[in-house]
Amino acid sequence: MAVSLIRLGVRSVISLERSAVVTSTSVQNQFKLIHTKPTCNGVVCYLNDSPHQVHPAHPVRVHQLQGPHPQKSHLDLADRGALRRYSKHHGRPETDRRKQSDSESDSDSDTECKGFDRSDFWRRKMHTVHNILDVDKDGLISFNDFVLFAERFKSLGHLDEKQAKEFSDIIKLTWEEQWGAIDPYNFVTVEQYLEDMHHVLNDKTLKKKAHRWLPYLFKAVDKDKSGYISVNEFKLFFECLGLNNDHAAVAFAVIDINGDGKLSLKEFVELGKDFFFTEDESRVSKMFWGPLIEI
Repeated sequence: MAVSLIRLGVRSVISLERSAVVTSTSVQNQFKLIHTKPTCNGVVCYLNDSPHQVHPAHPVRVHQLQGPHPQKSHLDLADRGALRRYSKHHGRPETDRRKQSDSESDSDSDTECKGFDRSDFWRRKMHTVHNILDVDKDGLISFNDFVLFAERFKSLGHLDEKQAKEFSDIIKLTWEEQWGAIDPYNFVTVEQYLEDMHHVLNDKTLKKKAHRWLPYLFKAVDKDKSGYISVNEFKLFFECLGLNNDHAAVAFAVIDINGDGKLSLKEFVELGKDFFFTEDESRVSKMFWGPLIEI
């Protein structure tokens, strides 16, 4: 009986020691996971046991950058670029981002989706619009740039209260649908803009929704509310784009095909959209958003 009790006691001690080792190892592993620096590839971050060892079994998706959100103007340009690369898909819906909708895309090529198979002419046009939408001229488009862009037109005072609200709502919706979260860290580089616009052109659903804010630009500069834009009102349009008035007169002379000295709402919207949709250098729409940037 005494021997049995001794054996039972020894087994209990051994079991307790094993439990302690397992518990200690578990705590150490959890502590290591907490304090291990993640390695990121732009979309997924992994927790490493060592700087050179990656464990695909423990991916951590980057959904949100934590911490205070500093004002954009205080971020160094290089840091902004790094943040943009770290959070390339930050805030953009996973189910919609770069997804071909209902097999309506005209292209399945991974290379084509980056916009680099497009002509240099089309790329110059996209660079030009990116520069216009980059209101604070830091090389990146943010939602704040979108807001400032809209405010330039609303501040003219030619939109009524309802139209001004609709314009703001469409600007916000456009950003969320195309670039995701309204977040100080969510920037759009020139390369990302080229890729996104190429994707829009290859997706019939997105293409129909694109540039829904164009009619509000027209109404904002239609000072006399005649339903037409004169050359002087087109100069106002260029001013809101941050462009030179002299360029406006030249552009208007080219895009006013029938020579009646005015543009209707329909003509204005069609020219604005055609700028994005065509690679034909003979189309007059190439003048719509001002002189093209050299790249």
